Amino acid sequence: MHKVVVLYAPPADPEHFRRHYRETHLPLAARLPGLLGSRFSFAVEGVGGPSPYFCIWEGDFADAEAMGLAMQSDIGRQVSADTANYATGGLTLLHYEVEENEPAA
Repeated sequence: MHKVVVLYAPPADPEHFRRHYRETHLPLAARLPGLLGSRFSFAVEGVGGPSPYFCIWEGDFADAEAMGLAMQSDIGRQVSADTANYATGGLTLLHYEVEENEPAA
């Protein structure tokens, strides 16, 4: 499994961000080819202090190749271009392979 995480810094207009994100950006991102599932939260908390993030999004892809193809697709380019419409505080994009851990006995 390959994960994509987007960490959004606080925007200039939080209400505009929430509205645009829910009504426009998330439906667009849901059309990413190869996206197996996604989740987001506006309740981002820090540990031992305040969080520097306003919102987090996480998406699942089968592997790095599927993620790369999604990001290079027409929809992927539209998703990327749309961030300028609401993410005025900037963002950090991460992706990584997930390794399964066996539970401790």
